Amino acid sequence: SAVGRGPEVPFSSEAYRISAASRGKELRLTLAPLGPAAPLDLVFRFGMSGSFRLCPATQLPRHAHLRFLTRESPPRALCFVDARRFGSWRLGDAWQPGRGPCVLSEYQAFRENVLKNLDDKAFDKPICEALLNQKFFNGIGNYLRAEILYRLKIPPFEKARTVLEALKEQEQARRKKNPSLTLSKKLKLMRENPDLLELCHTVPMEVIAAEKNLFDPDHSDNYAAFKNWLQCYLVPGMSSLRDRNGRTIWFQGEPGPMAPKGQMSRKKRAQLKTDPEALTPKATTRTSKRHPRAAAKPLKSAEEEEVPDGTKKGRARGRRKATAAPTLSEPEVPVKAKRSRQTSARRGRGEAGRP
Repeated sequence: SAVGRGPEVPFSSEAYRISAASRGKELRLTLAPLGPAAPLDLVFRFGMSGSFRLCPATQLPRHAHLRFLTRESPPRALCFVDARRFGSWRLGDAWQPGRGPCVLSEYQAFRENVLKNLDDKAFDKPICEALLNQKFFNGIGNYLRAEILYRLKIPPFEKARTVLEALKEQEQARRKKNPSLTLSKKLKLMRENPDLLELCHTVPMEVIAAEKNLFDPDHSDNYAAFKNWLQCYLVPGMSSLRDRNGRTIWFQGEPGPMAPKGQMSRKKRAQLKTDPEALTPKATTRTSKRHPRAAAKPLKSAEEEEVPDGTKKGRARGRRKATAAPTLSEPEVPVKAKRSRQTSARRGRGEAGRP
């Protein structure tokens, strides 16, 4: 299409077949002519909204940036559709360098790649951010990380190395306890007590095993089935925060010790929108009503009042300073009333009042 960002595809053939292979978050299409010409490979990345659709050539969907036409009459078109244009394609058959083994098709290599590289700085980050690092978790995206962490009740902002080192220790203990486990017994244990790396394989497999059009919003029944499958991501009642990459993570319970400061979860924002006063403390003192700025600043104690050079005043001077301004808990007495009592007392003793 005119607005597509991918390169031109220098391929022309009267008849050809298309085959596909996937690895992690990439898909490779091979265009093989039914004649003597050489095949051509294209490797796709899908971004947030990329997908393939097969439709009548006269009814192309919007944002169909690349189209392959059939020889039928009337013809159909296999379209690469990407509304947000975050997806891309490139010529050649090479997978993108720097991506680790696929969580689906190369599970054992994926697992080993993570556990042997736990000293990498990528694992200094929260586990929710590490799960999007395609160098180690090739194939895991935003909704999958939420579902995986939710099932294991792992706070999303727990340090990644802390989570994975514990998993490594468990694996070593399991091997010592049962050194002669058969493959079938290992698979049974994995199904009964899956760890985080195992769920990185089995949770995406659940989606693949579902209906083919599961993600297509144009098929409301299928899309509803996908929404029903979700246990955490976009589910009402769950909390959410933005990670340091700007991606929203959905979770239940506490976020974890590495959660970004100063953020309010979507759940709390919804509560605040419903009842604006629910999360706002009320000021009840008279001083706070008349002088809101003064009420917002806590008074310094008599023993810890600072002077400009950074030293602290002595106990006596601090006490005199503090008594000049009554604390909020003391009842206010009008000045005139104080003077009238002092004057009447002096008069009773025969003294003259002050001018």
